[in-house]
Amino acid sequence: MSFIVPDACTLPTVEQPLRLAEFDNLFATAVRQVETLNPSHARMQLTGPTGLEATVRDLTARETQCCSFFAFTLTPGPTDDGEALTLDVAVPVQYADVLDSLVRSASASAGVTVGTTS
Repeated sequence: MSFIVPDACTLPTVEQPLRLAEFDNLFATAVRQVETLNPSHARMQLTGPTGLEATVRDLTARETQCCSFFAFTLTPGPTDDGEALTLDVAVPVQYADVLDSLVRSASASAGVTVGTTS
């Protein structure tokens, strides 16, 4: 699956595959549910070992530095073991295709179906 990298991204082209691999790894190991709330807002449920929140905060902070149109909100949730998180991802409407690409990548890597909210 190919991810749409928008022209607005300032991450050097040579570094983009490495960043995409970081997201793919996160999606494959931690994402349990993906939901599209509207074309410019998606929500992912993640679980993983202690340290997951720090990993997600670091990755999303670095992504916001090069793609400032992303707004990531991370909310810790209850869990019996490790960490559970809700990751909300919002973009301006003109970047809805980028968000859709991210959602498709997350669901494919995690092996889950994308849910939608009406």
